[in-house]
Amino acid sequence: MIKYTRLFITFILAVCVLEARSQSTATTSSPYSRYGIGDFDSQLMPQNIGMGGIATATNTIGGFNSINIVNPAAYGNINYTVIDAGFYTNSLTLSKTGFSNQKNSNTRLSHISFAFPVSKHSSLGLGLVPYTELGYNYIQTAKGFGSSSPVDTNTVNYSYTGEGSLSKAYIGYGFGIGKHLTLGANASYIFGNLKEDQSTEVPGISNFLNSRVEQANHIGGFNFDFGTQYTIDFSATKHLIFGYSASVGNKINVQSSYIVSQFYFDSTGSENVPADSLVNTKNTKSTIQLPWINHYGITYQKEGAFETGAAYMVGIDYTTANWANLSIAGTNAGLQNSRTWNIGGQITPNPNALSNHFLVMSYQLGFIYQDTYLNINNTDIKKQAVTFGIGIPLPHDRASSAFYKINISSEIGQRGTLANGLVKENYVNFHLAFTLNDRWFQRYKFD
Repeated sequence: MIKYTRLFITFILAVCVLEARSQSTATTSSPYSRYGIGDFDSQLMPQNIGMGGIATATNTIGGFNSINIVNPAAYGNINYTVIDAGFYTNSLTLSKTGFSNQKNSNTRLSHISFAFPVSKHSSLGLGLVPYTELGYNYIQTAKGFGSSSPVDTNTVNYSYTGEGSLSKAYIGYGFGIGKHLTLGANASYIFGNLKEDQSTEVPGISNFLNSRVEQANHIGGFNFDFGTQYTIDFSATKHLIFGYSASVGNKINVQSSYIVSQFYFDSTGSENVPADSLVNTKNTKSTIQLPWINHYGITYQKEGAFETGAAYMVGIDYTTANWANLSIAGTNAGLQNSRTWNIGGQITPNPNALSNHFLVMSYQLGFIYQDTYLNINNTDIKKQAVTFGIGIPLPHDRASSAFYKINISSEIGQRGTLANGLVKENYVNFHLAFTLNDRWFQRYKFD
């Protein structure tokens, strides 16, 4: 037990260092993150991602207590102290008609979460997860100062860059009412910095006055989630779970700076110090209107009988979000409402097997289909993905109350299209997390 505890502490320190190093750089490289407040993160644990992202009607997964941020009602089923920490890496290939493919990769902390039983049927959860990610850098070119005149060969570059992220620090409580109903809620603080620049440049003329617009937003504010789960027991090992949860569409604060400057390129093509600032507005306070997000889920779960029988879970989630209401400083972001279907499941061949470690491992498969909140060039941007996962219990002392598990999942998918001059993204997301279940902070009774 001691060696696994040391391994777990080392792992947490490693992901924290990794997160600290990534704070100053972009954590995504998608041109689609330019819209709104960046790419929205699902805030799912790897064990849920492997099952296609089903989470609204899940609580205990594969015999392990699991932290479920999407539906805080699941805290009511936690009876061990749970610590879950992990990281995420992404490989992204961007394709556009007439251009060479571009490949990018990023790595970051995915989550660090804790949960503690408060009573027999209630628990407290807290942690830190990503909320949105902003990261893009691309250039559009035109001839003839934007007129596309075949006579004028001067090239105009329209440059767009953005970086930053928002994080979500949360604390929540879930509790059971009777044997079948659980309720829960999270209070969270969403915070971070988003920076975006737009430049109009004519690098071929050394004395041409170029322009740049710089927008920086420092964001911080409270948000709330709530949820419920209801379980129907067909037997001691077979259960049907219904779930609903929501994220409240309230307003959070933003402090902005807005600078419009002009600059020259010298004869070597290097950018000089800005010659003038046409607009320089700092510390302007306003708000961001967040979307209301609804999650609906249903899961069927069978637990493994003692010494024999497989344990499995299958489920489906449906999520709607009114991103059309997203506004920044009173200006609508121009998004549309989104819809997401998550379908998946998990099987553990024999969770009580003693001689074959492969039988106690959990195997996951799932699918994701999403009508995203983006409509660009009169084209709806859609996302499809297939997911895989595996949960690996680590050997432990049978006399100990501590259980350890490594959760690995991968999501392979695409977003966007090549039609209408748009970009298609092919991506592979890889998640790795370490989960601890143990009986901490509980008083033992002796007869």
